[in-house]
Amino acid sequence: MKQYKELLQDILDKGIKKEDRTGTGTISMFGYQFRHKMSDGFPMITTKHVSLKNIQSELIWFLQGRTDLRWLLEKGNTIWVGDAYKRYEQNWLKENPPFAGPYLDPCLSREEFIDQIKTDDEFDEQWGELGKIYGSQWRNWGAEIVYGQGESMLHSGVDQIANLINELKTNPDSRRLMVNAWNVAELDMMILPPCHYGFQVYTRELSLEERSHLFNKSYNPSGNIYTHNQYDENDISKRAISLMWNQRSVDTGLGLPYNIASYGLLLEILAKTVNMVPDELIGNLGDCHIYLNQIEGIKEQLTREPYPLPKLQFNPIFLANIEHKGFDEAIEGEVNFKLIDYKYHPKINLPLSN
Repeated sequence: MKQYKELLQDILDKGIKKEDRTGTGTISMFGYQFRHKMSDGFPMITTKHVSLKNIQSELIWFLQGRTDLRWLLEKGNTIWVGDAYKRYEQNWLKENPPFAGPYLDPCLSREEFIDQIKTDDEFDEQWGELGKIYGSQWRNWGAEIVYGQGESMLHSGVDQIANLINELKTNPDSRRLMVNAWNVAELDMMILPPCHYGFQVYTRELSLEERSHLFNKSYNPSGNIYTHNQYDENDISKRAISLMWNQRSVDTGLGLPYNIASYGLLLEILAKTVNMVPDELIGNLGDCHIYLNQIEGIKEQLTREPYPLPKLQFNPIFLANIEHKGFDEAIEGEVNFKLIDYKYHPKINLPLSN
């Protein structure tokens, strides 16, 4: 929380005014690194409310390789509606220029657009598919449809998440534990090029004392230290895992709290999948900006004192093995994760610019 407030204040104090693609305008600064020890608590902003429900549904959407807006909307998540609706609206304006006569089909409102995506399969197929964004790149990099002899066939791409998990299990000291979303050849096939464009993980062996601490929490109140072999027999984690993500464009007021928590959640999931301990979360941030219409809300947020960070709790039935894209289908609709002791200040309405 201290780092986050310092970044907000630095942008206000040192940032420069810049125009942007949304037409809103920003105050911007370039280059910042965020570091957080996961043992200090789950990195959820406390100076305003942040929705874990939206964060987990979007992350599961990515991990399943999905790119369909309807699935998110059915989970009550509207994070991607702005970009999808903007594309629809721009296309409508292109086909219905001013003074062209009466419109055959009126432009839908945002709310009507959402309802149409959820109920009209043909409309959803045209406007609810968001292209080769994160889910496609994480789980199906380079997939293509090959046409021939009157038939088409989908050639599967590279499943980067499955490859990452396999490497973590078989070669955990590798320096190639990476997942990339910035597929240059397919940027024009995405409704929005990735803001957080890649991540890398790093593991290290736990010391005997660290493994003893893990063992004592569950099995050994006496605090005795045993051997590595004894801890192995009780399936106590051997390694700690850290995650570092890279982000080219950072909506610091509205988007960054979601990005931090999302990658914190991904780190927790990966750790559980390969029986490691979440260690450090690191974010390398590029263009860090505050939109001009968010400044007053940010100033209000900076007056608030942070609360202690919450802890993350997994649903006992959550299937942590994410090597297969449909990993959570059996428990859709369930709360897969929840925060313990998440105390936060009231919500601040910061406008989203698309």
